[in-house]
Amino acid sequence: MRIVQIIDSLDVGGAERMAVNYANSLADKIEFSGLISTRNEGLLLDQLDQKVIYLFLKKKSTLDLGAIFRLRNYLKKNKVEFIHAHSSSFFISVLVKVTMPKLKVIWHDHYGISQNLSLRKNLVLKLSSFLFLGIISVNDSLKKWAKNYLNCKNIIYFPNFIIESATSLSIGQLKGKEGERIICVANLRPQKNHNLLINGVIEIHRKFPEWTFHLIGKDFKDSYSKILREKVKENGLSHTVFFYGAVNNVQDLLKQCEIAVLTSFSEGLPLAVLEYGLANLPVIATNVGEISKVIPSPKEGLIIDSNNLSQFVDSLQLLIENQHIRNSMGNQLNLFVNENFGEKSILKEYITWLKSLIIFTK
Repeated sequence: MRIVQIIDSLDVGGAERMAVNYANSLADKIEFSGLISTRNEGLLLDQLDQKVIYLFLKKKSTLDLGAIFRLRNYLKKNKVEFIHAHSSSFFISVLVKVTMPKLKVIWHDHYGISQNLSLRKNLVLKLSSFLFLGIISVNDSLKKWAKNYLNCKNIIYFPNFIIESATSLSIGQLKGKEGERIICVANLRPQKNHNLLINGVIEIHRKFPEWTFHLIGKDFKDSYSKILREKVKENGLSHTVFFYGAVNNVQDLLKQCEIAVLTSFSEGLPLAVLEYGLANLPVIATNVGEISKVIPSPKEGLIIDSNNLSQFVDSLQLLIENQHIRNSMGNQLNLFVNENFGEKSILKEYITWLKSLIIFTK
């Protein structure tokens, strides 16, 4: 089997990490595993396995003919059977399929705002889906949406999965005191609701001034980011809340922390929570998207209502004051994540599904 992953960039994000995870995981399991970044490279390039055949397309516009031909040449040279298109990279995949009818296009939907799917309209995607052989949805809501809205019969749900990074380019020690650090891995976007996090810090800092909060994720230097930073400064929290931007060694940083949080308004199935589990961290997360599938009971973590400050603060206080609960919860989440979101079982199902699609086309 010969498969290439295609993604718009290799910046640190959920869809981008999954493209790299699939490419790396498949490298030892199939004849050919490739990865193509269309518009931008990024920090995740350092995480790519040496066995993965990589191409940067340098696409400048939606209808960049040069990029389409470079893609076509790569596919022909490497005799690619399946192009696994992540998120918006479906369009260039469909364009090249028009010139290579035997090419099989799989689209992977990573859409993260699962609460408002009724408002999700995309005519280009709808028309392109006539040429998809299959669709992978990262949660059940997206699967139902695809069945109702798109023009493809072969739709399947595969959860995100995690693999331990082969490369570690550490940015060094996190600030704050060892044993008293809390981490949040989420790009600085409004849907991640860092406001709840900062409001929680204001409350917690009064009782536990030694504890520090570490925000990992891309800073888009926009009004949202500016307001967050001003709020931290205005409340005298500049030595309590630290912003690090995007990094490519999240797992190394998680090992330096005691508690992990995710305060989002909306999510799909967040990789961050899976990574928290891999690092044996106790987790506080809002009850959105598929988070309850990763944290099914209070043994594995604490789930709070979206934007509920009192629940967030109470949960933080419980974990700060009780190390034995932190240890037990982190271990239970680690066991659950490894059992249910491990690379081996999901890759096995993925390959079996692709083989069934080959039979379907004959």
